[in-house]
Amino acid sequence: MTVTSDPGFSRSEMMIVAAARALEGQHVCFVGVGLPNIAVNLAQRTVAPSLEMVYEAGVFGARPSRLPLSIGDPTIVTGSTAVVSMLELFGYYLQGGLIDVGFLGAAQIDRFGNINTTVIGDYEHPRTRLPGSGGACEIAINARQVFVIMRQSKRSFVESIDFRTSPGNLGGAEQAERIRREGGWLGRGPSIVVTDLGIYRFDDDGEMRLDSLHPGATLDGVRETIGWEIRVADSLAATPPPSAGELRLVREELDPGGVYTR
Repeated sequence: MTVTSDPGFSRSEMMIVAAARALEGQHVCFVGVGLPNIAVNLAQRTVAPSLEMVYEAGVFGARPSRLPLSIGDPTIVTGSTAVVSMLELFGYYLQGGLIDVGFLGAAQIDRFGNINTTVIGDYEHPRTRLPGSGGACEIAINARQVFVIMRQSKRSFVESIDFRTSPGNLGGAEQAERIRREGGWLGRGPSIVVTDLGIYRFDDDGEMRLDSLHPGATLDGVRETIGWEIRVADSLAATPPPSAGELRLVREELDPGGVYTR
C-alpha cells in the first residue's frame, strides 16, 4: 500500500502543490502542457507572483486568465510581455540562456533523469506512440534547470527508458558534464522530480534520490513503484500537506473539472 489513510486531498493535488512550491524564487519558467501547466499557474498565484511564464507557441511573460487547455489556447497571450514566432522564442530566449527553469512532464524516466515522451516499446513497432518531443529536448538542454512532474509507477520509473526524448544526466554526472561542455549545452540538467508519492533531487553522481515523502506515502510503497533500487536521503523529510488556500485555487480556479486532480 502507498497510502495509509484519506488525508482530505488527492495524491494528484499533493503533487501539483509540491511542484508549484518548488518554483519559489524562480523568475522565468518555460511551461510544458498538462501537469506542468497547472503547477506553474498555481505557483504564479502563490509562491512566485512575479514568475514570467513562457509557452513554446511564442508567448513570453504569460498571465493566463484561466488555465490554458494547450499551448495553442488564445488565453496564454493574456497580459503577456511579448508574442513572437517560435523561431525567435527558441533562438533568442531559450538558446539565448534566458530561461531559469524548464518544467516538463514525462511518460518514462530513469534513475538519471532521462525522459521518454516518444514511444513505449520498440521505436519501429511501438506498443504506444506518444506525443513526442515538441520543444522538450531543447528545453532540457538549454534551460538552466529542469523540473519534472509525473505520476509514479513501475511503468514510468524504469531501469531503462524505451526512447531518450530529452536528456537528463545521461549515464551519470561525469558523462553528462562532459557532453554538456563539448556540446555547448547551456543547462545543468534535471534538478527536481515531483511525483504523487514524493520529491526527488539528484546527488553528486547525477542519480535520483528521494528527499521527501508526501503525506500518506510510505518508503516501502515508493520502492514498489520504482524499477531500480532508489537512493534515499539520510534525513528523509515529510512534505507539508496542501493548505486550504492552495486547494481552493486548484479546485475552483485551475482545475474545477478535476481533469488533472482526480
